[in-house]
Amino acid sequence: MTSFWTGKRVRLRGIEPDDWAAFMRFTADEERLGDLLQPPRSAEGYRVWAREQAGAQPGGDCFRLAVEAVDTGEIVGTVGSHLADPRAGWFEYGVTIGADHWRKGYAVEAVVLLLRFMFAERRYHRCQARIFAHNEASLSLHRRPGFTEEGRLRDHVFFAGRHHDLVMMGMLADEFAQLHSMSRL
Repeated sequence: MTSFWTGKRVRLRGIEPDDWAAFMRFTADEERLGDLLQPPRSAEGYRVWAREQAGAQPGGDCFRLAVEAVDTGEIVGTVGSHLADPRAGWFEYGVTIGADHWRKGYAVEAVVLLLRFMFAERRYHRCQARIFAHNEASLSLHRRPGFTEEGRLRDHVFFAGRHHDLVMMGMLADEFAQLHSMSRL
């Protein structure tokens, strides 16, 4: 039996203190894409953050995991749930893959592993993702595992000196089950 958290290309795992440098690179990649613009953080700030993440007790349905390449053991990205409403049955998630690892299937597989856990084990009914309208690669990525564009919030976010549209994408548990296995065990 293989781990629930391991696919053909990626393994999802907890964040380790030594992962700080990879997260610093992921932030720089997101900024270059126009998906993130925050004040710079020091290397020590990333080290402290990674130590805190590594030492945090698991709990609840909001969490972040490292995405590790199965063949090399290298951390290639991150995926996790950042908003969840168990009563209403929905959650929101995000995924980031480092620029050196784009277009290798890591993101889609990490998303499917996360969705399988949230739909099959945590019994959520709906997942949603917010994507900047100018990020065509991310929109395409979300269509591959079966997300549907549900709406567009015009001029919803402001960064880099102007307003940008935000695309809402969603998937229901039964839609996921039609496209992907709900069990890995």
